[in-house]
Amino acid sequence: MFNLPSLHTVALMLPAIVLGLTLHEFAHGWMADRLGDRTARHMGRLTVNPAAHIDPIGLLLLFFMGFGWAKPVPVNPYNLKLDPRQGMLLVALAGPATNMLLAVISAIASGALAGLNLPYFGGIMLYMIHINVVLAVFNLIPIPPLDGSKILAGILPGRQGWLDQFEQYGTIILIVLVFTGLIGVVFNVVIEPIDRVLFALGGLSTR
Repeated sequence: MFNLPSLHTVALMLPAIVLGLTLHEFAHGWMADRLGDRTARHMGRLTVNPAAHIDPIGLLLLFFMGFGWAKPVPVNPYNLKLDPRQGMLLVALAGPATNMLLAVISAIASGALAGLNLPYFGGIMLYMIHINVVLAVFNLIPIPPLDGSKILAGILPGRQGWLDQFEQYGTIILIVLVFTGLIGVVFNVVIEPIDRVLFALGGLSTR
């Protein structure tokens, strides 16, 4: 049995999930556009309108199962001004970097506005931090089709054809990691320390 969140929890999580997914995908398109690929712009994806980026099924799964997805922004690496692998490294890195920036901004805003005692503000900021850290770390895992695989391909020398072959199994591997709980081990080691630092910066308590 899955632990379904209450409507109150869903309401607190919604801004973080929608904003985190939307700006993650926008960042990919924005970076590709800056590097010369206009594909996202021509397809109406160079926007911060959530309707252009949110996948309804991926959104629901994030709420109820702890993992999900948005609509991937299309990128043509051969339109980029840089070497395709180096260009895709920057495009891929833009998404997780944006999520981490959102988490840090949320922590700073939480600390700066804590004295106002705004209703539900602390809960919303807590999820803004945690969910964006999760999105950043999860997408940095070097398993296709996650951003981490493209970053790894741009860092390692040579063509890295094995990553292309690995891609057909990537989704299955991710599903296994999630449902066996192994992904939780990574999260506990990496995400919890980051959360603690940012919660402290924002004056937030999880108790």
